[in-house]
Amino acid sequence: MLGLPSLGRAGPVLVGKTVTLRPPRGRDFREWATLRAESRGFLEPWEPRWAHDEFDPAAWRQRMRRYRADMARGSSITFFVFDNASGRLAGGITAGNIRHGASQSANIGYWMGERYAGRGLMAEALRLVVEHCFGTLRLHRLEAACIPDNNRSVRVLEKAGFQREGLLRSYLKINGIWQDHYLYALVADQHPGRSG
Repeated sequence: MLGLPSLGRAGPVLVGKTVTLRPPRGRDFREWATLRAESRGFLEPWEPRWAHDEFDPAAWRQRMRRYRADMARGSSITFFVFDNASGRLAGGITAGNIRHGASQSANIGYWMGERYAGRGLMAEALRLVVEHCFGTLRLHRLEAACIPDNNRSVRVLEKAGFQREGLLRSYLKINGIWQDHYLYALVADQHPGRSG
């Protein structure tokens, strides 16, 4: 059934019509490194400055340990986004800084390889993660921040029903520069198809 998670050994798998989401695996390194390297110019304006050892296998192993530890703690879950038509890695999406108790919220972040941009894959990936967060994780509020002139990201968030709540001044250091970001949010009981 589309959109429902199946729990494998490594975490949930979310399946949609055009994309499948699953947590990264060690053997994804080569495909991830290739996609990120070929998309570098496309991604760098919107991301923190890349480390000098970005594509080093040891840095990848450390990244994998962090993903697993965060998922085990319940503080974050990272998914790789796979294009169903080709079976190839297309991007990534994370529900991070997951908070329970009075907050019941998370921050959403994502990236897309340049050759997959503009095909609606991230829109579907975001929809699947929203359903997972509001359903399985029982969260109440999701937030996402984007640089004001990142028109692609603005469209993805607004299409998913996120509403702009304000401007966060000098919020994140992106590509070496402190950047303002729009804050977007989606609340469970205001999300289409949710009863709260």
